[in-house]
Amino acid sequence: MRAVRTALAAVLAMAVTGCGFVGMSDDGGSEKGKVRKVSLQVAAEEADGIMLATMTSVKPELNWVHYAPTDEGCDSYTIDGKATGSATRRVAVMTIVSQERRGSLLGVIERHWKGAGYKITGVNRSKAFPAIYASTPEDFRLVAKVGKKGQFFFGITTPCFILSKVEDPKTTPNGTPFEGSVVPDPYVRSDFWSATTSIPSTSPTR
Repeated sequence: MRAVRTALAAVLAMAVTGCGFVGMSDDGGSEKGKVRKVSLQVAAEEADGIMLATMTSVKPELNWVHYAPTDEGCDSYTIDGKATGSATRRVAVMTIVSQERRGSLLGVIERHWKGAGYKITGVNRSKAFPAIYASTPEDFRLVAKVGKKGQFFFGITTPCFILSKVEDPKTTPNGTPFEGSVVPDPYVRSDFWSATTSIPSTSPTR
């Protein structure tokens, strides 16, 4: 799965790329700030925790799976003379979310992220492909976006930390992992999220 490089994965990587972010500095990303000297594996595990909290915040629950985790170096930026890297975790939702319920789901995500103390950094109000972007106080970058056939995708990219081997996520999805390089279309029906009746708007706002 780590080698998967689908076009959609590339889009998500561009949307939440963390390459060049300083590892949890206290001055907005300058190397002069205080930096957490932890490995990229530790940072990836923290990203997994943030992702799991995001997915489990949605009620009724979504059927979701991990896909295409990646990591890469952060150019010339170093911590104590050590090379650094950034990791990206991704989730694909297999629940069918109707057009009438997509804004509501984004609203749930927005409220969870705000409640966790994250900053909403951008909103794409496209009717077909809406998205919401956020960052944590430690500069982990998050995105929730809608792709083809209304499928939801989530991504989180870490700042730069000390480069290390990064294992695949150990958090357990509630969907069935898929094989191959192509993310399956959503196929799991939900009495709530798949319903075609509208509910009060909770569209994301800045």
